[in-house]
Amino acid sequence: MPHKLRKIRKQRGSRTHGWGRVGQHRAGGSRGGHGKAGFHKHKWSYVIKYEPDYFGKKGFTSPKSVRQKVNAINVGVLDETAENLSTKKENGEFLIDLESLGYTKLLGTGNVTKPLIIKVSSCSKSAAKKIEEAGGQVLIKSEKLKSSG
Repeated sequence: MPHKLRKIRKQRGSRTHGWGRVGQHRAGGSRGGHGKAGFHKHKWSYVIKYEPDYFGKKGFTSPKSVRQKVNAINVGVLDETAENLSTKKENGEFLIDLESLGYTKLLGTGNVTKPLIIKVSSCSKSAAKKIEEAGGQVLIKSEKLKSSG
């Protein structure tokens, strides 16, 4: 409960309230800066004692050049939009160049009802099987990707 005989009552009018001359015990300077200022200088002993892992690197990040963006499309989508995507129709077969459309891989989700001839850089085994069963074929550019299926 507040009462009149408190220390602050005696210090009224004294400007510094017992903290010496100008500006002591006022701002962040009295504690060596705000926040984590001085961690590499005058607060180094605090870092060593309480936050030893604050500085330095940890872990491993794989190089970005290893990861390549794969833009994939499913055979079901191709079957639905074959008339719009095909460049030319030969003997009832639709010729679709996926590389010119910006796709890098053909995946096997969906059903194929039309014979499709597809140019692509890589293709899954299930997609190639579905297209060949429907009477079409997959043209893969590099030999390395052909062998992996």
